[in-house]
Amino acid sequence: LLSTDWLPLLLLSADWLERLQVFVIPHSHMDVGWVYTVQESMHAYASNVYTTVVEELSRVKDRKFIAVEQEFFRLWWDTTASQWHKKQVRQLLQEGRLEFIIGGQVMHDEAVTDIDDAILQLTEGHGFLYETFGVRPHFSWHVDPFGASATTPVLFALAGFDAHLISRIDYDLKDDMQKNKKLQFVWRGSSSLGRTQDIFTHTMDQYSYCTPSYLPFSNRSGFYWNGVAMFPDPPKDGVYPNMSLPVTKDTLEPYAQTMVKNIKQRAQWFQTNHVLWPWGCDKQFYNASVQFTNMDVLMNYINKHSEEFGVTVQYATLKDYFQAVHQSNLSWEVRGSQDFLPYSTEPFQAWTGFYASRNVLKGVARRASSLLHSAESLFVRYRIRYPDGPVQKEWALDKLKALRWAVSEVQHHDGITGTESPKVADMYMDHLTQSMMSVEELLAAMFLLPQDLAISSHIIVYNPLAWNITTYINVSVKYPMALVSDDNGLAVPAQIQPSAESVADYDLFIVVELGGLQYRKYLIQFPQSKCNKGSSCGLTHAARVVTFETRNVSKWKKTGRRLLPVLNECYKLLFDQETNLLHSITDRLRKVRIRQDFWEYEANGDVHTGPISDNYIFTANELAVLAYKSVAMQIIPGKIISEVRQYFYREESDKNYTYSMITRVPVGFKDRILCQRLDQSYGMGPLVVNKEAVLRTTTSLSNNRTIYTDNNGYQMLKREYKQYINNSVSRNYYPMVREAYIEDDSSRLALLSERAHGVASLGQGQMEVMLHRRLWNNQEWNLGYNLTLNDSSVVQPVLWMMLGSPAAMATLSQQGALYLQHRPVVLPIDKPRELRPWIPVVLPPNLHLQYLSIPGWCYGPSHVQHLQNLNLGGEGKPEKDFDRVLLRITHLFEEGEDPVLAKPTTINLKEVMQGLGEVKTVQERSLTGTWDISDLQRWNWRTTENTGMIIFYVTISPKQIRTFFIYFK
Repeated sequence: LLSTDWLPLLLLSADWLERLQVFVIPHSHMDVGWVYTVQESMHAYASNVYTTVVEELSRVKDRKFIAVEQEFFRLWWDTTASQWHKKQVRQLLQEGRLEFIIGGQVMHDEAVTDIDDAILQLTEGHGFLYETFGVRPHFSWHVDPFGASATTPVLFALAGFDAHLISRIDYDLKDDMQKNKKLQFVWRGSSSLGRTQDIFTHTMDQYSYCTPSYLPFSNRSGFYWNGVAMFPDPPKDGVYPNMSLPVTKDTLEPYAQTMVKNIKQRAQWFQTNHVLWPWGCDKQFYNASVQFTNMDVLMNYINKHSEEFGVTVQYATLKDYFQAVHQSNLSWEVRGSQDFLPYSTEPFQAWTGFYASRNVLKGVARRASSLLHSAESLFVRYRIRYPDGPVQKEWALDKLKALRWAVSEVQHHDGITGTESPKVADMYMDHLTQSMMSVEELLAAMFLLPQDLAISSHIIVYNPLAWNITTYINVSVKYPMALVSDDNGLAVPAQIQPSAESVADYDLFIVVELGGLQYRKYLIQFPQSKCNKGSSCGLTHAARVVTFETRNVSKWKKTGRRLLPVLNECYKLLFDQETNLLHSITDRLRKVRIRQDFWEYEANGDVHTGPISDNYIFTANELAVLAYKSVAMQIIPGKIISEVRQYFYREESDKNYTYSMITRVPVGFKDRILCQRLDQSYGMGPLVVNKEAVLRTTTSLSNNRTIYTDNNGYQMLKREYKQYINNSVSRNYYPMVREAYIEDDSSRLALLSERAHGVASLGQGQMEVMLHRRLWNNQEWNLGYNLTLNDSSVVQPVLWMMLGSPAAMATLSQQGALYLQHRPVVLPIDKPRELRPWIPVVLPPNLHLQYLSIPGWCYGPSHVQHLQNLNLGGEGKPEKDFDRVLLRITHLFEEGEDPVLAKPTTINLKEVMQGLGEVKTVQERSLTGTWDISDLQRWNWRTTENTGMIIFYVTISPKQIRTFFIYFK
């Protein structure tokens, strides 16, 4: 009798008219970080991967290899590769036997990365590849990010990709897709862009990107003949741990049977007779010779017996596989803008913890990105205005390139996720902070050197957004009074008060009005004698702190009876003096009950007693508990902001608070975004070990536990609460990169964020944000790699809270999130350089100037010309191009989201950019700049459409991102 396990394979062989065509794709998954630093990885294995792969591909003509992340390759190219290796790389690329896949600096995370940073790292990698080889990647290989965003396929389509590949999706969903042969589909990641930017997507089966290692005839792993990489040094004798049994006369047939059985099992999960068989895994092919030598023999044997086995095998690149599938000419199901988040590997392993892991790193990464965004546009303005200096252009570009590299590097799926070891987190932080300091040096040089605030000082305030803004900035000073005047010598409204951070400092809030991409100078003076109100005080208001009695939770009686109002032009906030907590907010339409406080989940650290939480995984074994027993409150009524300070104590007897919340209510402003934003900053840490801290906002909204969260800051997705047999709390957490909101028919409550967090709606009218985690567990794997997340840091994240009608919030919150991300840059300086005033650059409110930079990469005037230049140019470094400006503009709204703002918008780039200079030519490009859009023809999977090129006048439709090269006279 036949085993039922084999029945599908026999039926498959009988039904298939053709033999299975197997594409064996050699690859090495090379994490830019994770357990080991980039430097450690280069030394232990990464450098040897490229050296030996190039040598082995050059030896035998049918061998192939795909290279994915660019950081290791760029380091190898610049520091290790010989001239012979470089020549062979060019030859292998021409022959199509070495293929660059994705081509980004890293394989970026998809849950907690901001869209701007995902595009940046892709642009950096693509720029290097195109400049160096004239190569433009066509396919993705997103095999390891922990869940798949619907934004990523849109970006890859915009970059000119023909197909997309993912792997890590929810275990039960993948099982269902396998059974129903639905692992391949056409993904329309944006509902507004629809078929114009859809992309064929292949989901890897249950074996993912690693070769199945089980051998029934050996106790060693199979198909990994070079073994496992060793750290810190490669073994001198070349013998690595766990090297697979060699392919010999005795093992050849068993190896073949094992491989063919796995091929046939996988084939039944797909619709065509083409089988993608990844050969490789983490840190593989550092000895490509032993790898290919064994596999050559095995594949030759299978092909000689192909009739018997029913398969043919070949070395392949990803292009070979996707081309075969494309030529099958099948019709594919369409998937809409749903993503594959969150991701679980089994019922008690919900990978939702990393949304909040290493909060400090997440914050620094986004601050670095924001600084880069500002510095790039400032350098463009400076370079156009002062083409001959005095700031040396090569020096400036090197500073910017270093920060681009650091921001790109940390987007790795074990970087900004917080899932790396402590020494790797330190590496990311060091690269970010050092390059941020260098860029701050550049900013200072463009105006003049900075100095500490003394008796008086100038500050430069720069608005990096292409909108006119009115806002306030906060400057920390050492004196209790300060006078502020603008660049015309006129007094500027300001407010000064004791700092919440330090008893030795004062917070000076200054009202600033700035045009788009415009800077202004302000003079701050500190009077040495007492300031008489109404005369020498100018327009500065000295605000005073009012302290309220600390309230113990155990003594709370009837609440809601002693309510204290804090007012501005948009809201009335009521604080309950019985609890010292927020009680309600009234906007123009209605009163909404709102309470905000801190709760904690207790994590299990013992694998023998139940599921654990770690860097990756959040497991709520019990409901969260209140994290405090008493609350203190101070209120500072003001004329620019009114500030409410709340301090939460773990125990009634504690002298030091565990949590703090500072809410700033703007006062006296007509600007809707400024008026309707409540600026909240939080302080917490060090946490007790195995605590996961959340801010819980409980309201009277009837949202039915439905929450809306953003996908990488690009689009909002509806998240309805799902009840699971196990682990419902953890599996209803989602990433929040820029925004999350809950709503009912009348009101929407939105939280805007300047770094990524985890967010959920676990109860009616409730939204909780996980802000910090500190964990330890005794799982052997976590201990071995130091991945227990014993994070003892103090974190200070910021959220802006906005409340209003759903229609009003739809028009305000997206701009508001960008106001938060790109707050004005404040530069203390000595006497500023006398610069001519800068004309503002202003876009309509539904369009955002996503990026403005001088990339510096050398692209030829045309693709053909660029390839000819490469063929003639040898190995020298190409000259940097300082005249080409990259401009990227995005439409913020979805189709139908607003009756006015969600319409296609036409602008004249020549007019819009005249604040920078006179535009000479405009050329539309692909997302990363390597394609002239008129040359870009992506594969047609029966639904794809292409866009064209328009000079000067461009129309940008809802959710479009359009990229241009601009040349100025």
